[in-house]
Amino acid sequence: MARSHHPGSSGSSAGDVPNAQRLRALGGVIDERAGVTTRRARRRQRRAGRRHSRARPWWIALGVVALVIVVIAGAGAGYLYYLNSKIHRVEVHNLTTGLTTGADAGTQNILMIGSTSRCALKVQNAAYGLCSAGVNGVNSDVIMILHLNPATRAVSILSIPRDLFLPNARSGPYPYGGYKIDAALYQGQSQLIKVIREDFGIGIQHSVELNFDTFANVVNALGGINMYFPMPVFDAYSGLNIPRAGCVHLDGYHALQVVRARHLQYRPTSVTTTDHAYWPYELQSDLGRINRDHEFLRVLASTVSKQGLGNPVTDLRLVNSVAGQLEFDNAFTTSDMVNLLLTFHSAKINSAPQLTIPVSVGPNTSYIFAGYPKGEIEFPALVPDLHAIDQFLQISPDTNTLTGQPLPHPSAVTVSVVNGSGVANAAATTLSALEALGFRGAGTGNTPVLSSQLETLVEYASPATLGAAEVVAHSMTGAVTLMQAPTTNGAQVTVVTGTQFAVNRPAAAGGSTSTTTATHATTTPTVVSSATSAAAAASAGFQPPSASNPTLAPWDPRACPPGMPVRSVP
Repeated sequence: MARSHHPGSSGSSAGDVPNAQRLRALGGVIDERAGVTTRRARRRQRRAGRRHSRARPWWIALGVVALVIVVIAGAGAGYLYYLNSKIHRVEVHNLTTGLTTGADAGTQNILMIGSTSRCALKVQNAAYGLCSAGVNGVNSDVIMILHLNPATRAVSILSIPRDLFLPNARSGPYPYGGYKIDAALYQGQSQLIKVIREDFGIGIQHSVELNFDTFANVVNALGGINMYFPMPVFDAYSGLNIPRAGCVHLDGYHALQVVRARHLQYRPTSVTTTDHAYWPYELQSDLGRINRDHEFLRVLASTVSKQGLGNPVTDLRLVNSVAGQLEFDNAFTTSDMVNLLLTFHSAKINSAPQLTIPVSVGPNTSYIFAGYPKGEIEFPALVPDLHAIDQFLQISPDTNTLTGQPLPHPSAVTVSVVNGSGVANAAATTLSALEALGFRGAGTGNTPVLSSQLETLVEYASPATLGAAEVVAHSMTGAVTLMQAPTTNGAQVTVVTGTQFAVNRPAAAGGSTSTTTATHATTTPTVVSSATSAAAAASAGFQPPSASNPTLAPWDPRACPPGMPVRSVP
């Protein structure tokens, strides 16, 4: 729901940053002298060009970019010219132009990506795995979106779990694009942006990539950070090893071990041995890591605020450590950065909502889709997913997430249904349930069954009909996802039935809404309760949907309590 490339550009207030108007004007001069292209020219370039695909990681981008610009804003023109000379810009496609009118005018979404690419590192490090040894995959280890609202100066953050299975994660004819979302980055940042827009209805205005080295350098430039570990933890994959509880000083290398840990073991008081073989696993994989990463971001923001940001030596060290290793999309001009961060320089990062797309974790086996193994996956959980996205974008549920306009009434939406589950009469039963909600039926059909457990697809042919698809999606529950694809029978929207979904029943007489749903599982569809639908999903090996804003686990690291002694990593 990002709306404009120039938040705050129309007003004169920029908080307590001195010379704000001069800095804005200077940003435009620097762009002109540096040959930064106009938006019209950039749009032509996006249509004609190809993106440089070097991979890099992520979310400290808000703290990092804000930090750098605040330093520069205080120091003046010299730093601003210096920053512009060091920034790397790359060609990125599929960015969405934001709206300039309406309640959402000026809001922006910035995608922040963390890559697993070892081959992109300037200096190889055996601790990360060596490109020369075959560790050459390109996946998005972290996918995080930053939402900025200049009218309220509010900030929110949304993480997308990397193991979420989507039918179009990669380009190509369906079903050959079916992968976990982290695989989209293999085809470049532009593909990941496209998937986020098509499957979640979230337009991206700008993107940032960083790598392992950038992360470590920023932490080191700050002098390290302190985190409290409530109990000993260990991760054989990331190298994290904290043998005793307490407050620990982390340099960049060891901080990276914390934020990369997704196979975490911990030692509760009931376990006395130091042998890691007997320590329990947290069994949350990427979901646990996302939660720790959000907490790390809060601690990092607090560390930045304590630096003071006035010592030229410290400031220049931070700029040197960060600016040269950031990669921005080529549409992100110096003027954009100045306007954006003069507006948000005082945002309280550690109090910003930090949300995660809820998912249902699948059974601990390799998922087989269209005859190919896809690894351990997670399925979407439509109702909490939509709620999290609306909360992240700060909009109501009846709003088109791309345009900010009201969603159409069901009577204005035509729907066809294709049976993808192989369950007898699934298409006809589903269409009947949708028609009972006011949608106009356009026909049914069948398609090959691609797996024993399938997401239900709500397909729409173009961004112009995304709103119609979102109305249909809001009428369903379970493992359901949006997907841009050709529809059937001339309908605006086509539903391809999976194995775990439900269609809401019409409101009961008198206006009350029934909690029962028309559900379709691996047996003949019948009208049952939503609790029965959840039980069917559980019997298939999928856990209940995860929380969008979970609390820290008892073993997770967090901010150090005041006055606690700090020790170094052994």
